[in-house]
Amino acid sequence: MCGRFNLTATPDEIAQAFQLLYRPDWSPRYNIAPTQLIPIVRASATEAHREWSQVVWGLIPSWSKDRTRAASMINARSETAAEKPSFRNPFRHRRCLIPSTGFYEWEAIDKKTKQPYLIMRADQPLFAFAGLWERWIGPDQNVVESCTILTTAADESLQHLHERMPVILDPERYDDWLDPRLDQPDQVQALLTPATVPAWNLRGVSTAVNNVRTEGEICIQPNL
Repeated sequence: MCGRFNLTATPDEIAQAFQLLYRPDWSPRYNIAPTQLIPIVRASATEAHREWSQVVWGLIPSWSKDRTRAASMINARSETAAEKPSFRNPFRHRRCLIPSTGFYEWEAIDKKTKQPYLIMRADQPLFAFAGLWERWIGPDQNVVESCTILTTAADESLQHLHERMPVILDPERYDDWLDPRLDQPDQVQALLTPATVPAWNLRGVSTAVNNVRTEGEICIQPNL
């Protein structure tokens, strides 16, 4: 699962890592939570380059009558997304990268206490989750764009925290993942082998991150 993450890289670092033509309008975020606006990188619909956008985290199917499903659609299992009505069209046609510098999971200490951990790649400070995005038109004709993060079985070294984790793509697969010409489910599924990560950095952090309204460096202060 992935229910919280951060993106603390600078606009220049993001532009370079994701081959953006322009520096994105971004200030570091330390506690990105479901239903908030989050950044995605996707193929431009009109030009041959990548596009930076901010969309709602929690996919709203295009056929949905309202937005209430968004909070329950923050993740999609990569093994079955191609078959699910909510995800199968985005899986084929609307894929994106979700930039991140780390994600959070919680370890139960006792019945009342959970210790949050920040999980980062030891080899690559800025990386990308595999995501899907969708466009929903409400009854008032307002357009809402939203996304979900694809998940996979957790790396063995992370399974004590959670059995699932986000699919992290190797940079070499970014172009193919965003390529709209790859629209057959078996082609897309073949891209979802998680990146090989030689090591993870796990940091026990302040329980301040538990509150979705808390923002800033306090969220990543060591707590162990």
